[in-house]
Amino acid sequence: MTLNVLFAAPEHQWEEYRAPLLREMNAHQLDVSLGLEFAPEDVDYIVYAPTGSMKDFTAFTRAKVVLSLWAGVEAIVGNATLTQPLTRMVDHGLTQGMTEWVVGHAMRHHLGMDAHIHNPNGIWQKSVPPLAQNRRVTVLGLGALGLSAARALKALGFQVTGWSRSLKSEDGITCLHGEEGLTQALSTADICILLLPNTPATENTLNAETIARMPHGAFVINPGRGELIDDSALLAALDHGQIAHATLDVFRIEPLPKDHPYWAHPSVTVTPHIAAETRAETCAEIIAENIRRSEAGEPLLHLVDRKLGY
Repeated sequence: MTLNVLFAAPEHQWEEYRAPLLREMNAHQLDVSLGLEFAPEDVDYIVYAPTGSMKDFTAFTRAKVVLSLWAGVEAIVGNATLTQPLTRMVDHGLTQGMTEWVVGHAMRHHLGMDAHIHNPNGIWQKSVPPLAQNRRVTVLGLGALGLSAARALKALGFQVTGWSRSLKSEDGITCLHGEEGLTQALSTADICILLLPNTPATENTLNAETIARMPHGAFVINPGRGELIDDSALLAALDHGQIAHATLDVFRIEPLPKDHPYWAHPSVTVTPHIAAETRAETCAEIIAENIRRSEAGEPLLHLVDRKLGY
């Protein structure tokens, strides 16, 4: 029987995703009809992005799984009309992109590269950075993205501490959890990287109290979610030098409003939510594999826990 797979993402992405999805469906020996429109009661699977128009899942009574193209699912996980299992996107392209972005900006701050890139007065002033083995990096969030970044930084020689809500274990990385663990993780965060999901439990993880626990002159890198940081507290910490610089890729409102203080602050770098982008070529394999698993009665990859919110 042919499976009807609805592409419920922005229509302008259709041509980008259509060929890779069909290629991987064929490679997984799936007989599918992939399209932008089906009668709701005829849909077997939904490939979904929150930037699309779909908000109500009530009519999709036959749909077996909703397969999100995004790693973050906060925009859909609380949708009362969604009764089907929900998977989130974790794939090689997204993970590799995030790791490269994180490592790049961590190295930028570690090496003090800004002083050389922005030196219009031609000042010859040597400042030798410590070796990576003498720089402490904390990664908040040890899911697939956080763990990949932590491993890459460890491979470069950094002292890496990871913190997560539940206890994790990884060779060569100090893994902490819980409130006491967060305090310890922040106390050694010369560079703090936020890769937590956005849930009620993680909102404002960095606030005035927790920022004060960090070493004076620490760096903050946030490619996770804007809600993880209390913006007012971070701006105050930047003004007083508690935080030397913040590199931010995600924000509570996107695009970041032109009048937001982050734009003009000399110690803030804004990047336009580019740290980890879903790529059609690599995510298509995960979508096809999950449909294959569903049809075979096997466990789904990256199944979302509604109670935890990720």
